[in-house]
Amino acid sequence: MDLYEYQARDMFERHGVPVLAGEVATTPAEARAAAERIGGVTVVKAQVKVGGRGKAGGVKVAKTADEAEQHAGAILGMDIKGHTVQRVMVAQGADIAEEYYVSYLLDRSNRTYLAMASKEGGVDIETLAVERPEALARVAVDALEGVDAAKAAEIAAAAGFEGELAGKVADVLQTLWTVFVSEDATLVEVNPLVSTGAGDVIALDGKVTLDENAGFRHADHEALVDSSAEDPLERAAKEKGLNYVKLDGSVGIIGNGAGLVMSTLDVVAQAGEGHGGVKPANFLDIGGGASAEVMANGLEIIISDAQVRSVFVNVFGGITSCDAVANGIVSAFELLSSRGEAVTKPLVVRLDGNNAELGRQILTDAALPGVEQVDTMDGAADRAAELAAG
Repeated sequence: MDLYEYQARDMFERHGVPVLAGEVATTPAEARAAAERIGGVTVVKAQVKVGGRGKAGGVKVAKTADEAEQHAGAILGMDIKGHTVQRVMVAQGADIAEEYYVSYLLDRSNRTYLAMASKEGGVDIETLAVERPEALARVAVDALEGVDAAKAAEIAAAAGFEGELAGKVADVLQTLWTVFVSEDATLVEVNPLVSTGAGDVIALDGKVTLDENAGFRHADHEALVDSSAEDPLERAAKEKGLNYVKLDGSVGIIGNGAGLVMSTLDVVAQAGEGHGGVKPANFLDIGGGASAEVMANGLEIIISDAQVRSVFVNVFGGITSCDAVANGIVSAFELLSSRGEAVTKPLVVRLDGNNAELGRQILTDAALPGVEQVDTMDGAADRAAELAAG
């Protein structure tokens, strides 16, 4: 889960990372009141989970509370790369002397954590990493050892910080590591980290991505979810405990196992090219236990998507055998019918693996309306795409 900047700022402050005053506002009047409380020069910043706010006109300096109100009025409702600005952060202005970059992230390719730091912040760090990689220090961090004073000093030195400044940056690096570990984050980034005219080192911006798999350890993280920005189908699926991602196609996908579902998306997209560009409508992994309730919940989510015109159920029987899956589909139809949610969209079912023949026989005997069986994955994908196109 990505946080908004104001949420990251508040999280930093709780852990002792040096930040400036900032308040969130959803109306121009609230922005004005925030600017009055903060006092002096403020910066009105669009709160969207995408970069490029400044170039899009979503970051404005306000010398007075009146200007903060005017800027907020112009920024609220703005579209930035497809994201509508619904709130702004009014932040205390800073006397910036220099801008830097620091971050911690999960380095999946090397199965470790990675610290990155540069004396050149406030720029597109991806561009810097490609065009001048020597300007961006990369230091591996052992998960068990973490970042103590010595490691923080190593990271600062690798980035070229020297003297008193190196010590101040190292202090921030230690505190940011506390944020990273304590909050179960996969990314903590500050761009820019700045030194002020008074010699202070402050985090002016923050980006944090939290590992939702660790949500059970952080009851407070639930309050950070922006339900207004969630897709309603994804929210409904989450409430039912389903691993679902909404896509923009018309073939609903149900599979057991993330790898199989990913492969199913590929074969449906490939088959769809022959049927007018039909694409998958979702990612839905029902896991190994395809019970009637799980299958019913999955079908309910998919058939409630107005874009879906056909459904492809692709199951490989392993621990959960195909006959259990077939019985789950039959029971799901009955359960949905009892809920008043009859399945009216065509289903293409492909069963393979453990007890596949028995599973197919169960579906044949059930004679469910709109259900077709196809033996192969490619053939089933083609038929589902054909039905969606028709």
